[in-house]
Amino acid sequence: MKSPITFYNKQLKKHQLAAKTYKKKLIQLSISRFFVFITTAFGVYFSFQQIQVAAVIGVIGLAVFLFLLKKYSKIKSEKELSEALITINEEELKIGSGDYFEKEQGLEFQDPKHFYSLDIDLFGRGSFYQFINRTTIKEGSKRLADELTANDTKDVVLRQEVLKELASIPEWRQNYAAIASLAHIETPASAIINWLKKYNPFLPKIMKWLPLVFAIVSTILLGLTFTSILSPFPAIIWMFIGLGITGKYLKKISDLSSNSDKIKDTFRQYSLLLDKIENEVYSSEILKEKQQKITSEGKKASVIFNEFSKLLDALDSRNNIFFAIVGNGFLLWDCKQSYKIERWIQEYNHKVEDWFEVISFFDAYNSLGNFVFNHPTYIFPEITVNKTTINTKDLGHPLLNVEKRIDNDLTINHEQFFIVTGANMAGKSTFLRTVSLHIVMANVGLPVCAKKSIYSPVKLITSMRTSDSLTDDSSYFFSELTRLKFIVDAIQKEPYFIILDEILKGTNSTDKAIGSRKFVEKLVASSATGIIATHDLSLCEIEKELSDVKNYYFDAEILNDELHFDYTFKKGICKNMNASFLLKKMEII
Repeated sequence: MKSPITFYNKQLKKHQLAAKTYKKKLIQLSISRFFVFITTAFGVYFSFQQIQVAAVIGVIGLAVFLFLLKKYSKIKSEKELSEALITINEEELKIGSGDYFEKEQGLEFQDPKHFYSLDIDLFGRGSFYQFINRTTIKEGSKRLADELTANDTKDVVLRQEVLKELASIPEWRQNYAAIASLAHIETPASAIINWLKKYNPFLPKIMKWLPLVFAIVSTILLGLTFTSILSPFPAIIWMFIGLGITGKYLKKISDLSSNSDKIKDTFRQYSLLLDKIENEVYSSEILKEKQQKITSEGKKASVIFNEFSKLLDALDSRNNIFFAIVGNGFLLWDCKQSYKIERWIQEYNHKVEDWFEVISFFDAYNSLGNFVFNHPTYIFPEITVNKTTINTKDLGHPLLNVEKRIDNDLTINHEQFFIVTGANMAGKSTFLRTVSLHIVMANVGLPVCAKKSIYSPVKLITSMRTSDSLTDDSSYFFSELTRLKFIVDAIQKEPYFIILDEILKGTNSTDKAIGSRKFVEKLVASSATGIIATHDLSLCEIEKELSDVKNYYFDAEILNDELHFDYTFKKGICKNMNASFLLKKMEII
C-alpha cells in the first residue's frame, strides 16, 4: 500500500530539484542570448562595408538568438510547471497534517432547500467540500459540488471504477492539476461557449483567397521596387489599398480581437489538458467515454484547440503598430487571420461545450481520485440490492481526528426506522452526520471511513438544521413544518433514507411529543427508512407497537463528578440525561 505522505515528500523533493535545475538553465540561456546579441552586433558593425558578409552574420546571429529565445520559453514553462507541482505537494502535506481551512469553502454552492447539503456540513468552513476540493478551474469546482449534491444512486459501481483508476495514477493527476492551475482564465467557460455559439461571421468568402493573391502582388511590387525597376510609388499606393480593405472591417476585427484576447490563454492551456487526457490509457467505462468525446472529430481536440490558440496569437500581432501597417498594407493580415478564426468557430462551436465538459469532469474527478489516494485504509462499499440498506463495521466521520474518533457499527434494513436518544453532547448529531456522509460518499463512488460497508444505494434527505427567516418572514416553527412537508412529498415519489434531528423544536413539549409520534408513524407507514434523534423518551414507545421501529441510544455517565461520554451506539433507550448536571457544573444554577 503506497503511503500518501511518503509519495508527496518524494514528489516535493523531485520537483524542487527540477525547479533549481531549470533556474540554472534559464540563467545560462540569458547569458548566451546576451553574448549572441553582442557578438552579432559587433560582427555586423565591423563587416558593414562588406554588406553580404554583414547580412550573413546578421541572419545567423538572429537565427541563433531566436533559437535560444524559443528554448528559453520552453524551459521557463517547464520551470513554472515544476513550481506548480511543488505547490501541490506542499499543500497535500499541509492538508495531511489537518490544516485545510484556508481552502475554498464552496459557500456559493450552499442551498438551504437542498435535500441534505446544509445539514451535514457539505460546504463551508471545515466542510467535506473544503477538505477534498483540489479543483483548479471554476467549472471543475461546480462539477465537484454537483457530484456531491446529485443524490444519484445510479452507476455507483461505474463511478467507483473511475475513482480507483484515477487514484492509481497520482503523478498524472498532479500534472493535470498543475497545467490547469497555470491557465489565467479571464472569461468563464459558459461565457466563451455562449459567445462562440452566437457568433455571426462578418467577412465575405472572398477572404479565403484574396489575402493570398494580395500577398503575391505585394511581393512582386516590393521586389520590383528593391531592384529599382519600379519607383516606390506603386508599392505605396498598393499598401494604402490594403489598409483601405482592412479598414472596411476594422471595427469588427477589433471587437473580435478584444474578445479573443480574453480567451486565448484558456485555449492554450486547455489544449495541454486535452492532450493529457488523450494520451492516457484508461480501463474504466466512463473514462473511455470521456476520452472518446474529445477524439471523435477525426482530429484530436487538443490539436484543434492548439490551432485556435495559434490563430488568436497571430491576430494579436496587430497590436504592434509597425506590423499592423505593413502586415495589413501588404498581406491583409487581420482579414486573413480573422477569416480563419471565423471558419474555426463555424466548424467547431458545436463541440467546444463537450470538450470543456470533459476538462471540468477530470478537474472534479481528480479531486475525488485524490481523496481515494489519500485514504488507503478506507473501503469501497459493496453495492447490493438486498434488504439491507446499510451494514457497516467501525463507521467513522472522515473529518474527525482518527486518534480521537469513536467508530460505530450500524445495520439498518429497508423500511426500518431507528429512534436514537441520548444525553446532550453524547454524539447523536455527529452520528447522524456520519451516516449521512456515508450515504453521500457511497453514492458518489467514494470509499467510506469504515472497515466494512455493504450498501444498497438510496437517496438521502435530512432535517437537522432548520432556521427562521426574516427575509421570508417565516418563523422557526413554520420553516420546520415546511421542511417536513418537503420530506413527506419527496418520499411519495421514490424511496429516501431520512435523517431527522430533534423535530418540532418550535412548539411546546406536549404538542411536540404528539406531533413527533404521528410524524414518525406516518413515515413508517410510508415504508420509509431512516433515523431520528430525539430527547423525547416517549417517542421510544413506538417500538412496542411497530416492529420496523428500533430504539438506540448514546450514553453519558458521571464519574468522580465529571461527565464521561463513550460515544458508542447502543441498542435500547437512554436513561441518563446531563442538562441539570452541566448547569450546576458551570455554575449557571
